[in-house]
Amino acid sequence: MNVPMLVDFQPLLPDLVLLVGALWLLILDLLMPHGRKRLMAGGAIVTLLAAAAATWLYDPIGTVWGGAYLGTGLAVFLKRLFYVGGAVAVLGARTHVNEAYARRQGEYYLTMLFSILGMSLLTGARDLILLVVAFELMSIPLYVLTAFPRDDKRATEGAVKLYLVGAASSATLLFGLSLLFGLAHDTSILAIATHVQAHPSPLALVGAAMVIGGLGFKIGIFPFHMWVPDAYEGGHTPFIVFLSALPKIAGFTVFIQLLLARNGALATMALAPLLVLSVTTLIAGNFLALRQSNVKRLLAFSGVSHVGFLMLALLTRSELGLGMLLFYGVGYVFTNMGAFLVVHAVKNGGGGDDSIASFDGLVRRNGWLAAAMLAFLLSLAGIPFMVGFWAKLFVFLAVWEAGFYGLVVFGASISVLALFYYLRVVRAMFMNPPANEAVIDVDPVTNTAIVLCLLAVVGIGLYPGPLYDAARVAAVGFIGN
Repeated sequence: MNVPMLVDFQPLLPDLVLLVGALWLLILDLLMPHGRKRLMAGGAIVTLLAAAAATWLYDPIGTVWGGAYLGTGLAVFLKRLFYVGGAVAVLGARTHVNEAYARRQGEYYLTMLFSILGMSLLTGARDLILLVVAFELMSIPLYVLTAFPRDDKRATEGAVKLYLVGAASSATLLFGLSLLFGLAHDTSILAIATHVQAHPSPLALVGAAMVIGGLGFKIGIFPFHMWVPDAYEGGHTPFIVFLSALPKIAGFTVFIQLLLARNGALATMALAPLLVLSVTTLIAGNFLALRQSNVKRLLAFSGVSHVGFLMLALLTRSELGLGMLLFYGVGYVFTNMGAFLVVHAVKNGGGGDDSIASFDGLVRRNGWLAAAMLAFLLSLAGIPFMVGFWAKLFVFLAVWEAGFYGLVVFGASISVLALFYYLRVVRAMFMNPPANEAVIDVDPVTNTAIVLCLLAVVGIGLYPGPLYDAARVAAVGFIGN
């Protein structure tokens, strides 16, 4: 391989590090005796952290494959989020995977790594072919991981629903992309956006609407969200830690690439549908969460409402809005992952099922878990001074600057409604008597993952400046190209 090829592929070095690490783990999995499979988790974490380090050690800015992949500040920002978030997810799942899938640990972590590789490639995909391949590389492993508990009927049911929805999502997305390709006669996203900007047409609107619908299935936009609570409730919680956060941000990565190219040409054309979907998603997510007695289903519908907030940032079609979408994404990932890790720790430590009642008197059974869950719920609700407060505030500022004043009032009002279902869990933890006084023990590895999420939630909440600046810098120049 000559030097020009090395330079040409430098924007993909983090992805290549991740790919090589995954293939190396595959070889180790074949050679390693069953009694030492637990080392696979450490290998996966090292691989992800090495890929993250590559984004700092090398300059991943530039084009590859004739512009099919474009390394930008936005791509680097999202890669770091996927790698670090993936490492925390692997850490949080380690103990459960070691106990429940002793002989299949290598398969679990390899499948997760390839899903993260798909997310990583999505960050710079500027061609429809690469975009679709990366999207499926991310999606297909998720079906496998959801069904990983082979003897659990609920997990199988959740996996089937996720698979069927994923198939519908891919078919709808592909049909929409084919319409846009037929209009522009080019697979380049920039060429498509340029054509739509110069020659808007009803057929282009249909294509954009189908793209939005296809991605809506993937990230849980209303009315494409009904698979979310079933998959979350049926899947094993350590995997839901991963599923509930990173794939959603990856779905928004596709939105960013397609809708915001060339000054948001497609987003401007489809502004009315996007506006309706944002509002209805916020309403449905919050009102459906009010009725839940299962914490995982409550967090699932809560996640639907947070997708609505991310959609509000997308609606602005501005650099400020894009930057605040990135900020919100980071806050949501670590807050949501932390909340699900606590749910897993409570159940795995003898707390019973996933019902809100299982959290009764948690402060007496494990004060640390109760305090951590309180912080995560306050962040999800947008209470000062957690990262969720700044995330919502910054999104509202971007929406206000874009001229959507009514949306700011509506979003602030619906945020107050969210307090009611979050406080139900808080009341159970701190005010209800426990069903039994047995102490809930949490293994050190899971505790470490919770601590890392808590440090991010509280640390960014107290000092949001560096992340705010990084998000703004990452968004510079993207929408105009």
